[in-house]
Amino acid sequence: MMDRTDRHFRAFLRRITRRTLLYTEMVTTGAVLCGDRQRLLAFDREERPLALQLGGDDPGDLAECARIAEAMGYDEVNLNVGCPSERVLRGRFGACLMAQPERVRDAVAAMRSAVALPVTVKHRIGVDRLDRFEDLCHFVDIVASSGCDRFAIHARLAWLQGVSPKDNRSVPPLRYQDVYRLKQERPGLAIEINGGIHTLEQAAMHLGQVDGVMIGRAAWDDPYLFAVADQRFYQAATPALRRREIALAMLPRIEQQCMAGVSLAHLTRGMIHLFRGCPGARAWRRALSEESRAPGAGPEVIVRALERLDACAPA
Repeated sequence: MMDRTDRHFRAFLRRITRRTLLYTEMVTTGAVLCGDRQRLLAFDREERPLALQLGGDDPGDLAECARIAEAMGYDEVNLNVGCPSERVLRGRFGACLMAQPERVRDAVAAMRSAVALPVTVKHRIGVDRLDRFEDLCHFVDIVASSGCDRFAIHARLAWLQGVSPKDNRSVPPLRYQDVYRLKQERPGLAIEINGGIHTLEQAAMHLGQVDGVMIGRAAWDDPYLFAVADQRFYQAATPALRRREIALAMLPRIEQQCMAGVSLAHLTRGMIHLFRGCPGARAWRRALSEESRAPGAGPEVIVRALERLDACAPA
């Protein structure tokens, strides 16, 4: 979810679901330790529960980043060893670390020794020729010896040669049964499943086999799918907001952020699909896409977009 789950999108999602665990974009240890930490890691308390997702392979650096995350108020630290991007591979972290389970074990152990937060690992079912169920078990068993709190498993292989990062999200076939079998054979481990999950009905089906479900791209493409997640999975009594109510609830934050110098286009890009499947959705998308780029654009763009949406509604 690089260039997707920034603090503005997370604040938007919090108007839809209060209980779902949200993740940051993956941030490298080098960026955390040497970069603009406030810009990279700052968040609003309303975004919690929130996990910081890290990319890196040095146990000492990862432990220090975990300490920083704990001090800043994050609820979890997640080590991503499933990302197949070329930049990640050049840095020798991400999916290529699945071929080095001992390295991942040591990294998780270092982080767990440094903080009281849950430390979790996101990974694939395999990488390149390490594609058997036995290879998955070998990786998980070694990392589990560190005390890893949860394994979030994208049920596809990562192909690091000849397949683009984008295609790695869809071309390797989904193998949900491998994740189910892992949970059956390792019942003491917390296993979460990821990959190709687009609805809460699908999530509920997977929860019959594993402990948790991670939804990635669908959260961006159809964020309102989380509207009843709190009621369905967390027994929340508060009724879900309607789409229009969510848009209006964002206005105070949008005004505040615009006054702080953040562009409206950046603030609203995650809101474009809020009305997906509704009459007038195209008018909403066009208004946000085009008018939000105008100099000085502010909350009034949202108000006008809602008016255009209303004009398209059936009588």
